[in-house]
Amino acid sequence: MANIIDDETIEYVGILAKLALSEEEKEQAKKDMSDMLDYIDMLGELDTSNVEPMSHAFPVFNVFREDVVTNGDGSVETLANAPEQKNGAFKVPKTV
Repeated sequence: MANIIDDETIEYVGILAKLALSEEEKEQAKKDMSDMLDYIDMLGELDTSNVEPMSHAFPVFNVFREDVVTNGDGSVETLANAPEQKNGAFKVPKTV
């Protein structure tokens, strides 16, 4: 099945993609899009009745682990460098 792409479609796609296409580029894009749609039509003719649907070519699973703190937050060492501290936080001069 020959898919024919018209000038309006190319203009619309150019606007969506924010592309300024020359006339030669528009003609090439029309040909390329038509070829892509023809290839998709060809793939649609394949018998996929015995093919299991999948979202990825390889079985991919998320591996979750428990989030465990191993080195602490370092707050004691950080506050040791503070010239003044109050309630476990840096005490800084008031700014206006």
